[in-house]
Amino acid sequence: MSNELIGKLRAIVGARNVLTRSDPGADLVAWERDWRSLQHGHALAVVRPTTTAQVAQVVKACAAAGISLVPQGGNTGLVVGATPDASGQQVVLSLLAMTQVRKFDAANASVTVEAGCVLQHLQALCEREGYLFPLSLGAEGSCSIGGNLATNAGGTQVIRFGNARDLCLGLEVVTADGEVWSDLSGLRKNNTGYDLRNLFIGSEGTLGIITAATLKIFPQPAAMLTSFVAVPDVASAVELLKLAGDRLGPGLTGFELMNQQGLSLVARHFPQQRVPLWQDAPFCALLEASDHESEEHARLLFERLLETAFERGLVSDAVIAESIAQSRALWHVRESISLAQAEEGANLKHDISLPISSIPHFVQEVGGRLQDRYPLLRIVNFGHLGDGNLHYNIQAAENDHAGSALHAVQEEVTALVYDAVARHDGAFSAEHGIGSLKVTELRRYKPPSAVRLMEKLKDTLDPTNLLNPGRVLDAGRS
Repeated sequence: MSNELIGKLRAIVGARNVLTRSDPGADLVAWERDWRSLQHGHALAVVRPTTTAQVAQVVKACAAAGISLVPQGGNTGLVVGATPDASGQQVVLSLLAMTQVRKFDAANASVTVEAGCVLQHLQALCEREGYLFPLSLGAEGSCSIGGNLATNAGGTQVIRFGNARDLCLGLEVVTADGEVWSDLSGLRKNNTGYDLRNLFIGSEGTLGIITAATLKIFPQPAAMLTSFVAVPDVASAVELLKLAGDRLGPGLTGFELMNQQGLSLVARHFPQQRVPLWQDAPFCALLEASDHESEEHARLLFERLLETAFERGLVSDAVIAESIAQSRALWHVRESISLAQAEEGANLKHDISLPISSIPHFVQEVGGRLQDRYPLLRIVNFGHLGDGNLHYNIQAAENDHAGSALHAVQEEVTALVYDAVARHDGAFSAEHGIGSLKVTELRRYKPPSAVRLMEKLKDTLDPTNLLNPGRVLDAGRS
């Protein structure tokens, strides 16, 4: 049966676009292992279609053979949501060969691209045309638009432009029965029945396979300013965020928070980077503002904001980028924290969101409990304060690179963090999704009525559990 299916798949997409372990010189590791190397599966085959019609035919062929599919984009996810299991009986469906820009519509302020388009390539295309596609995240050089939408990616500019969901005007999707649903018109008003687009966004490939999308684009701003500031505590950072929102309005495009522990790791492992102010304060914030009038207008607003912040004691020191290169260097510090954590050794990641007003109390409460119970573990707390999304990570002790002590208590630590998140009306997954890592937490923290509705949707749209089984919802559900 497997050989027969492989033959059919090669007939659909071409022999060169079907990779198997038995092929001479074949190495499927790039598709079989997740970005963090938490899971290394074994695929029956890796299939690389180049058109939506081919995707539909592949789905039908796998459905007929009873072989499940694992849709995959850039494979940069952090919750093991696009990795095959160890059975050797799943087909990885890689969308990275589908990279066409189908339409650039300046009048409609939209662009239609296929799912395999790399985020950074789309950003560059829009910039050449004088526009901005504002989705921005650390993996933008390798993540794909299809994966961004399948996981409802967030990133650094959610405070102004929203998540991937908010940037999407329409989708093209292949369903579990191999049908193609296409709505790429780019309409901003469309009240013709259920909102199917938002049903598939964030579903992690479990309800349908996104093959193309129509996305919003925006005029390039006349100026962008970046500032790195030292703040005495989280409460001051929240007050600074409110002040920045009041003074800059929609011009505030980014507001990141970083604790001293995280910045110290960047300074240690990337000494070529200049990490400003981190030794002088327990927290630093990174602000970005855009302006559609002029550089002078932007700088005037920014400087007045910081003057008021100094007067109110919200900021103890500040650095303002004087060039694009300096701005990129400041952002690079923020984006290097995760890489520095990996260099430092084992760590435990918590991607959480909270009401912004609850964050100071949460940080104080949970930090105190963790330090009392696990005094050798280190808290690396950073993230997108502007939209309430923290990466509340726990680093192993300094003398425990492999993290044996951390691994021994990781379930207790995670439960402590997530229970506190629930008490503060937050969410245990903000922008990384559920994947296979957090299916237990979904049942623990999501209301049972919500889980039942999700199960009904899955059973209706994918009754044979063909698409990405075991992701979001566990495979063994009743």
